[in-house]
Amino acid sequence: MKVTIKEVTNKLQLKQFVHFPNALFKDNPYYVPKLEMLIRAELNPKKNPASAFCDCSLWLAYDGPTRVVGRIAGIINRSDNEENGEACARFGFADFIDDETVVDALFDTAEEWARKNGMQRISGPQEFQDFDAIGLMVEGFDEIPTAYTNYHAPYYEKHLLRRGFEPVQDYVQYNVVLPDNIKEMYAHDANVVAQRYHLHQADITSRKKMNAYFRQCAKVLNETYDGVPGFNGITQRQAQELIRRFNPQLNLDFVSIVLNEKEEVVAFGFAMPSLSKALRRMKGKMSPFSYQRIRHALRHNDTLDLLMVGVAKEYQGKGVTDMLFDKFADAILRYEIKYLETTLEREDYDPFKPMWSRFVYRLNKRMRCYQKNL
Repeated sequence: MKVTIKEVTNKLQLKQFVHFPNALFKDNPYYVPKLEMLIRAELNPKKNPASAFCDCSLWLAYDGPTRVVGRIAGIINRSDNEENGEACARFGFADFIDDETVVDALFDTAEEWARKNGMQRISGPQEFQDFDAIGLMVEGFDEIPTAYTNYHAPYYEKHLLRRGFEPVQDYVQYNVVLPDNIKEMYAHDANVVAQRYHLHQADITSRKKMNAYFRQCAKVLNETYDGVPGFNGITQRQAQELIRRFNPQLNLDFVSIVLNEKEEVVAFGFAMPSLSKALRRMKGKMSPFSYQRIRHALRHNDTLDLLMVGVAKEYQGKGVTDMLFDKFADAILRYEIKYLETTLEREDYDPFKPMWSRFVYRLNKRMRCYQKNL
């Protein structure tokens, strides 16, 4: 197969780049298409706050004049490199058919770009920021992923290993069975914690009220993951981008923000009824029916996706998460939610895994990151 690599430089090529995985996996019953309009926005330097500290180039692989057979992005996060004292590039948005010529052409291009920019190592799959989708799927091919994680074919890993990439970090996700007595499981302990530390739930009855606490949530999130290798925190601009991304979809019944006596945020949790099945029907496109499908998924669902949890350093290990789940429990019962999909966490640093010890749960997805010296 003769392969031609072209850098993405115009709107048509960007459209092809964004659409390619949706075409590649269109017959896969487990693949969840990303909304193409959101991916285009992420790749637009004017709309992605990470562009202030990231360099990015995109490439497409063609086996003819117009047929796309692969894609890849090269990303240099200058902020992370400065913080960690590294010269490391990332590869992301990597999708391709099962063909060595295609894979080699894509990765040769990305690796040469990294060398020319003075990088000594390349790692991934990883996108721009710490809370973007990360890792290559190596377990869970027969599970429907959450709307915020990627799906890959089983053959991807063999090509990375063949090219000399070495595994460096696994990220895991759990499926948790939610019992009918979940309220009883948390109510007593949540009340004890609230009284002991003089805490209370924030009054979240509107998105405006939720947004008033979001900047503090970003600070708490940074404290939660402080000290985790590779995590350098999120800026206030990035926090605002998270608001923009999640706010329109969040069901406030699944938002829990815990405050102390000074009305300061000490813990928070955001969850959302799964949008995966709705997104499968939408096939990456927005239409007049799309909003109806999203609204239906947010109201009628048996699965809850845990998006983000944070606990301020002073309150870690004190049972404050019981207050978060006590709030969620009311909505879980009212909406008849049966399962929870946890957020993706580093396998060697999963601060919230103890929360699942009182449930029946199973590890159902594993993502893996790789690196290679240049």
